[in-house]
Amino acid sequence: MLPLFGDERRRQINLGGSSSATTSQAAILNQARARRVERETARKRQESAVTIQAWWRGITDARRVRQELREQFAGDITGLTGLRCLVLIGPDTEFLDRWAAEVLSRGSLFGLAHGCDQEHWLVLMRQVFFLLLRSVSDRPRSESAVPCLQVLCTLLNPASAGEVLGFSGNQLTLSITEYAVRHDLYQYLARSIQTICPEMKNAPTLPFFVELIYRPLNTLERSSEAFLRCFQSLAIHILTIPLLPNRIPISSLTALSAKLPLSSLSVLSTSIADIVSTIPLQSHVHLIANLSAFTSPRYAILPLSSFETYLQFMTASLSILPVHALDPSSVSDARAPAMSWADDEDSDSEHPQVAVVESFAPTPRLPPLDPRTQKRLQTLPSPAHLNALLKAAQHNRGALPDLVSWLVNLCTVWPTRKDKVLSTLLLYGGGGLVREIYRDYVRNSPLGKDENMSSLMDQSLASAWPPLLLLTELYTQSLLTMGDDEFFSNSRTSLTLDELVAFSRALFNIAFTLYWRDDQTKIQECGVPGLNLRWVGVRDKITKCLQAIHARDSRKPFMPENHWHVSSQIDMNSFIDAAVFEERQLDESAAPRALTKRQLSLFSPRLGILNNIPFAIQFETRVLIFRRFVENDKWNRSRDARGRIDVSIRRGHIAQDGYDRLAESDLRAPIAITFIDQFGEPEAGIDGGGVFKEFFTSLCKEVFDTDRGLWLANKRNEIYPNPHSYATEPHNLNWYRFIGRILGKALYKGILVEVAFAGFFLAKWLDKQSFLDDLASLDPDLYQGLIFLKNYTGDVEELALNFTVAIEEFGVAKAVDLIPDGSNVPVTRENRLQYIYLTSHYRLSKQIKLQSEAFFEGLSDMIDPKWLRMFNQQELQILLGGVNAPVDVQDLRAHTQYGGLYDNDEPTIQAFWKVLEDFDQEQRRCSRPPLLGFKQLNPLFAIRDAGSDEHRLPTSSTCVNLLKLPRYTSERKLHDKLLQAISSGAGFDLS
Repeated sequence: MLPLFGDERRRQINLGGSSSATTSQAAILNQARARRVERETARKRQESAVTIQAWWRGITDARRVRQELREQFAGDITGLTGLRCLVLIGPDTEFLDRWAAEVLSRGSLFGLAHGCDQEHWLVLMRQVFFLLLRSVSDRPRSESAVPCLQVLCTLLNPASAGEVLGFSGNQLTLSITEYAVRHDLYQYLARSIQTICPEMKNAPTLPFFVELIYRPLNTLERSSEAFLRCFQSLAIHILTIPLLPNRIPISSLTALSAKLPLSSLSVLSTSIADIVSTIPLQSHVHLIANLSAFTSPRYAILPLSSFETYLQFMTASLSILPVHALDPSSVSDARAPAMSWADDEDSDSEHPQVAVVESFAPTPRLPPLDPRTQKRLQTLPSPAHLNALLKAAQHNRGALPDLVSWLVNLCTVWPTRKDKVLSTLLLYGGGGLVREIYRDYVRNSPLGKDENMSSLMDQSLASAWPPLLLLTELYTQSLLTMGDDEFFSNSRTSLTLDELVAFSRALFNIAFTLYWRDDQTKIQECGVPGLNLRWVGVRDKITKCLQAIHARDSRKPFMPENHWHVSSQIDMNSFIDAAVFEERQLDESAAPRALTKRQLSLFSPRLGILNNIPFAIQFETRVLIFRRFVENDKWNRSRDARGRIDVSIRRGHIAQDGYDRLAESDLRAPIAITFIDQFGEPEAGIDGGGVFKEFFTSLCKEVFDTDRGLWLANKRNEIYPNPHSYATEPHNLNWYRFIGRILGKALYKGILVEVAFAGFFLAKWLDKQSFLDDLASLDPDLYQGLIFLKNYTGDVEELALNFTVAIEEFGVAKAVDLIPDGSNVPVTRENRLQYIYLTSHYRLSKQIKLQSEAFFEGLSDMIDPKWLRMFNQQELQILLGGVNAPVDVQDLRAHTQYGGLYDNDEPTIQAFWKVLEDFDQEQRRCSRPPLLGFKQLNPLFAIRDAGSDEHRLPTSSTCVNLLKLPRYTSERKLHDKLLQAISSGAGFDLS
């Protein structure tokens, strides 16, 4: 071969003579290096030339061969030779279109598929099928692709092959179908359909693409491995196409819906996990929308096994979606609060909404949903769809557990629709679903049983959780709108009391175990197998239900004694010490004071119990813990001691002077009160605590007087903030704030307040929901009307109600919307529970929202909210005002100390106790007895002799619980002097 670029291999001889000897050694080395580089470059150029020449020869030969193939193809287009040429030519759209048009016009597609050529035809035709498929997927909108698509459909149609070849035609079609499925038929179809936008649904190619979807499913034997593989590919690639029903012409959509073998869905039962893990996260939304659209019309006729598989499939897809994935993009942030009509919040609140997040790890964000997809998804929680599912599950009883799992996941992933779902379930079939789930699936469940608490989070119990969680949600929801009459009437819509005892105890065991675990991180981070729910979410749901049941039991007790307590399981003394220690650690840490109940549970198991299920600990123990918390706070504050606050208060202006002088003061500091009498002179009393107590008692009488306009009283004389707009003026809100601070001071110092608050107002202090039954004490007529509406069996729309509530101010009535545009939203059978709840919530909570917030803001200045959450409404009332019980004289005597000449056997002391025993209850007391008995007085009650002057009245130093009693020789005189001193009301000048 002649060199193209000269012969670089010839040696170059230096003819320069002896002068070259003078070249330096370095220059010689450089020259040698340069020659090596030149030789290497020349070698590479030579190799490249050889490669180019070989490539060119190959191209030339290929062109020649392809030209020969084209000529042979043109000579025998529909023959076996033409078929071979077509395969060898490869993906050439022109020749594929020409061949397809020719075989269609001649009807000769199966002409060679018989005799000795059949096997050759089959091998070639499978190759041609793949070439045609690739060709049309590259131009799915082109009308020129229609002949190729027609050929593809014919090849997969057993009837077409059967007409020509008989039984062998079916076998050939089956072979081609299996080959097509193995070689990604559905991937190509999915790519083609998605290339055609929904607005071009009249594209001529679409009907053929749709036919290619269902042809293999109708051809393959349903018990075969090929059918399973085909159905799996359909689910992974076709049913995940966004807006699939919107992309297909109506006639083709009807055919596809009819031809899909949904009755054989059960073949997928063993491969659901594999399918779900293969599908990209964002595609699961479309799978749910499409599968529901095609399957929902067939619920009633699906075989049980296929119905179960459908529910399992939908559940598995839901379980991996992030929370809010099915919401519109405006609320699809996984960290947004799950607002719903049963959340005790106000949508129009001016305060920022705060959500408790389980983790700060990045959450998967899905692309915004198309409005058409969103509209299709809206059918999932619709009453019509849910009722159809429930009816099918009633017909196929074995499917109910799978339906329950699907419902739990739906409520978890789509929390803004949870109340709509639960309300529909509560109304279904007359309301018997609660009992049905309990009796069939929960009553005998191992969950909550004493012997299974150590294995609560085991995988083996996974199937038991969905029924328990759905029942928990349903029962919590039902209690929101259930009156006590219905609750205790053994109605079929509720559990019997015996069932409720067992159910609540199981929930209590679970909740206590989850709060008491040392590894709270696992509770926060791990989830329930098969459910899109972490253990902390399980605990929250169960806690909410327990609190609602306990609230009902607190109003009208029905549980066995000690049903709620765990005293036998833990040592109370060590529990108290540990709780106080953990509280001190929180105070000393950098953690914010206003921790949520969930955050407390993570920091401290004991504080988690005290703030979430406080009823697990006896009330007396919790009072002791509360006092220890206060003492701990006092000790912390003593290290930053501030001076005493001296305040002068005029007897005739106690409320106004108290507000003017104390509204901005640090009320946790010591306060010394000096009363100014009617003549402008200071009273003689020295405030060691007793004067402040009298000031506080007098202040409460004034500020809680309903004639002042800040408070109203219900028929049980329980007070609550005035809902009138007048009470929301800034000046009056400041008064509520001040009253809250003063009441906090009373709790801080242990002063009992003889005022009763309405339960629904106390619930606001504890961040708890109010219930329909609370409305009975506030507005009996409205309560009876809502109960009538709930039990109404006729057409609810005939009542002509809408989502508004009527209020009257200054003699003018107006309607307030309960939801946006509520005046145009009629109350129906489906949404009446929402209307009942929102109406009662408006009257019990929303009307007094600003007043309650101001009051609680002041209260929180003095008392940490988590201390109050250790009590329910009834217990908090007792903590505030003590027990309205008779004074136990024997308890008082057993905890009395004596001074001076007195002892327990001294005659005056004997007479004193005899006189006190003869007093009636009104004469015995000027306030309620101590909360935990007289042993809790600090210092203990003491009696000291005050000399022998029998004309002198008994006096007291209330700040030190001291009675100064003269030595009366007559029991009658002692009786009269005691009554005179009690009723004199002379203030501190008396002493």
